[in-house]
Amino acid sequence: MSALTEVFTMANGVQIPKLGFGTWQTPNDVATDVVQTALRLGYTHIDTASAYENESGVGLGVRSFDIPREDVFITSKVPAEVKSYQEAVRLIERSLNLLALGPIDLMLIHAPKPWSEMFTAGTPRYFDENIEVWTALEEAYHRGDLRAIGVSNFQIDDIENLTSHCTEEPVANQIHFRIGKTQDELVAYCAAHNILIEAYSPMGTGDLLHNAEIAAVAARYGKSVAQVCIRYTLQKGTLPLPKSVHEEYIEQNTKIDFEISDADMAILDAIKDPA
Repeated sequence: MSALTEVFTMANGVQIPKLGFGTWQTPNDVATDVVQTALRLGYTHIDTASAYENESGVGLGVRSFDIPREDVFITSKVPAEVKSYQEAVRLIERSLNLLALGPIDLMLIHAPKPWSEMFTAGTPRYFDENIEVWTALEEAYHRGDLRAIGVSNFQIDDIENLTSHCTEEPVANQIHFRIGKTQDELVAYCAAHNILIEAYSPMGTGDLLHNAEIAAVAARYGKSVAQVCIRYTLQKGTLPLPKSVHEEYIEQNTKIDFEISDADMAILDAIKDPA
């Protein structure tokens, strides 16, 4: 089996390909060609977001490629800044229209706080507001516009706020997960509650590519540092979302069907936030 053809089954029974193609920082006028390249190279899972401002390009790339819609998994996200029911309803509808692919396979709340406040201590937690946004997601899910709903960048108390007040539980939490940043307590909580972890920036937005310890491990397998970073997240039971706009690297990132030994996984586990 290949990571390109294997799937995770989320808590609601929806299957999601184990390897996703990220489109963060991919301009809309580039996204169509890049998505078509990814599909041609075997990706069937494309990750976008309203905040990326490339949903129309992503949708066009899928629609104009010779592949059945049901064979492509599409994720998008309600912007982190959207913290009201009415605005969430509007943005979900906007994403549906821009992608123009029918139901969105997975829709996430992009972050529990607006980005300007995400990493500042003492800022509001937006618990009530996230319930409003989640309610809009639930309604879209129940009417069939979304096949699954989840969150991104949520910590344990953010998740528990939703599960204690709402009907549906998140089936996924997309977080920054990589060598040196494994967020063990959060990952364990999500595993215990059948919430799939999606690992964005598995190469640490490029910072890990220059790490000598990872390079030494990669050399033992005849692989690139990027390939080891992606493989590491898979062996940790998470779903990696590498991104690139260069065909060479898009293809290289699919060549991850090798096994990192327990000894080498221990070496990688011991690396402490090298980025």
